[in-house]
Amino acid sequence: MAGIKVYDLTQKIGITTPPWPGYEPMKLWYFKRMMLQKVNGQIVQTSMHNGTHLDGQRHFMTGGRDIASLPLDGYLFHEGVILDISKEVGDFDIYTPETLLKVAKENDLEIKKGDIIIINTGYHKYAWDQPEANENKYYYFHPGPDQRFADWLKEMEIKWVGVDCGSADHPMNTILREYRPEFAAMADKHFREKYGKPLDEYFDDKTYQLMHIDLFPHLILHAENLGGEIDKVLNRRMYIGIFPWRLVDGESSIARVAAFEIE
Repeated sequence: MAGIKVYDLTQKIGITTPPWPGYEPMKLWYFKRMMLQKVNGQIVQTSMHNGTHLDGQRHFMTGGRDIASLPLDGYLFHEGVILDISKEVGDFDIYTPETLLKVAKENDLEIKKGDIIIINTGYHKYAWDQPEANENKYYYFHPGPDQRFADWLKEMEIKWVGVDCGSADHPMNTILREYRPEFAAMADKHFREKYGKPLDEYFDDKTYQLMHIDLFPHLILHAENLGGEIDKVLNRRMYIGIFPWRLVDGESSIARVAAFEIE
């Protein structure tokens, strides 16, 4: 389109896409074929947490807003920043407001109240459709935030956050800690050495899944599993949009995420 360049920040999705551990994978099949009904038709059966998706308020709040009620103008589509913290963090690391502010300062960017924030941890390179695909690294090892980060998002009245990894929460601050205790033991060792606390003290019951449980009542939602052309738009202020289904009663939705450059 003349005057506007669009960057797709969405991962591919299909039956090979690994779901969030414990969730249903996508199923896709034909119910009509050209050879018999002279038309192709398909049925898809999927959790809304496969591939790039928006976690909605109702995902953790039974009485929360559904996906259909989220306004496109000024919420799903708005101005924001895309910050590359991949050189600041590694396996099991914590990121804080200072991590993002450091990157913003180095790139002469201002994070404004009411922005959308896209965080590039670099772990999208381990996604299923990439040459370095590694499901364990992608879901269990990526960095994540602590309570200071959630508190800062509330103070900044951030609309929503996007991440290029399996969860907006630290993986060891989710149920994944129980699924793979050998990885939790590795994380515990890392936390003791780097942060001076065992994992159980750093993330206790009060801060469990803080990006979901603490932030959703404030309508600070998040998109997970971003990727696509994200490496082309790092450390920039752009218009950013997420386009979920207009799904009545939807707790979350598979979505397309894009960044728009006004030429």
